[in-house]
Amino acid sequence: MTEFSSILSTTNIRGAYRSSQELTSSSAAAEAPAKGESFADVLSEAASKAVKNVRESEAVAQKGLTGEVGAQRVVEATLELESTVKVMISMRDKVVEAYQEVLRMPI
Repeated sequence: MTEFSSILSTTNIRGAYRSSQELTSSSAAAEAPAKGESFADVLSEAASKAVKNVRESEAVAQKGLTGEVGAQRVVEATLELESTVKVMISMRDKVVEAYQEVLRMPI
């Protein structure tokens, strides 16, 4: 896999940071309990968004191969895809860790 750190600009890094701040804003956290969403609903929605992001990134990559979009957009889509995969792997690891902790609990 190609190392992307050499092509990241500070503008893209700042944009990603701002996006991550919007995801963890307190207003979004306050809305979830008010709606009455369960943990399963939140997890399902996150998984759906991740799958949608993966599909969009793959579509951009395919368009890049045909020349319909530029190389910059393909790189951005690839970085978004990489970020999504890392987050989903982290979430999976946390769920597995929690499950293993429940299994270790004495009955």
